[in-house]
Amino acid sequence: MFTGIIEATGSIQSLEQLGGDVRAVIASDALGLEDVHLGDSICVSGVCLTAIAIDKNTFTVDISNETLALTSFATLTEGAIVNLEKAMQPSSRFGGHIVSGHVDGLAELVSRRSDGRSERLLFKVPAGLKKYIAAKGSVCLEGISLTVNEVNDDQFGINIIPHTAQVTTFGELKEGDKVNLEVDIVSRYLESLLSAREEDQESPALTFEKLVQSGFTDKNNNQDDSDK
Repeated sequence: MFTGIIEATGSIQSLEQLGGDVRAVIASDALGLEDVHLGDSICVSGVCLTAIAIDKNTFTVDISNETLALTSFATLTEGAIVNLEKAMQPSSRFGGHIVSGHVDGLAELVSRRSDGRSERLLFKVPAGLKKYIAAKGSVCLEGISLTVNEVNDDQFGINIIPHTAQVTTFGELKEGDKVNLEVDIVSRYLESLLSAREEDQESPALTFEKLVQSGFTDKNNNQDDSDK
């Protein structure tokens, strides 16, 4: 689990083709790998990957065909800069939103313009993903937790402050570039629940009485404070 708050950037040190998929070595002097262990997850530009080898300032990951097919990693090159975030710990500050590192698709940068010291970026998303994007909701782009400013059909806008441009790959993002997109996990589960309810019309609605019958709550606890 991640928060979408980028800790550091790194560079792709090497890419090796192995049996159809790819093994990558990623270097970063700023991330700090002292507390990372074999098998730990690291979010690389929005993609949750498993560290299979760790050195002083590098870690190695395997990138599956599924990941290559769904993300911008299909065009990854040696020397490319990537955003990095280690998996959150129970004591971590939750500064962004719930990020799983499971990319839903690619968004394309349509335009960027200055707005004071910040910048406004407009992205286009595939038709199948636009329903998950909501104004003032959260979205994860290249591993970065961002607030959606506005939505217009299959396009949505975000704002990035100078700090975000400086410490992430967004500073070099150009119109036409494609980025890894993860929609808010809540919207995905909500859709699944609603779809299941529509398919099972005979299933009774969840009520307070059903919770009491199942032992999840006590009927006597459903009192207004004014009655006590």
